[in-house]
Amino acid sequence: MGASFVPITVFTVLWGVVGIVCPFFAPKGPNRGIIQVVLMLTAATCWLFWLCAYMAQMNPLIGPRLSNETLIWIARTWGKPYA
Repeated sequence: MGASFVPITVFTVLWGVVGIVCPFFAPKGPNRGIIQVVLMLTAATCWLFWLCAYMAQMNPLIGPRLSNETLIWIARTWGKPYA
C-alpha cells in the first residue's frame, strides 16, 4: 500500500488555504498579528498531524490479534483447510 496522490494534494491545499489565505482576512485590531499566527500554526500542526496519521496506516506496527479458533474458521472459510 502506497501513498495516494489525491488525499495528500487535497489536504495540503486545504490546510494551505487555512494557513496562507485565511490570515489575510483576519479582522483588523490590536490582536490581528496573534490571530494570523494562530491560524498559521493551527494549519501547520493539523496538516502535520494528518500526515503522520495517514502515513502510519501505510505500515502499521501492530496487526490484528486473532484467537486460534478464529484462524481455523478463516482458513476453512477461505478454502484452505487447517492441517
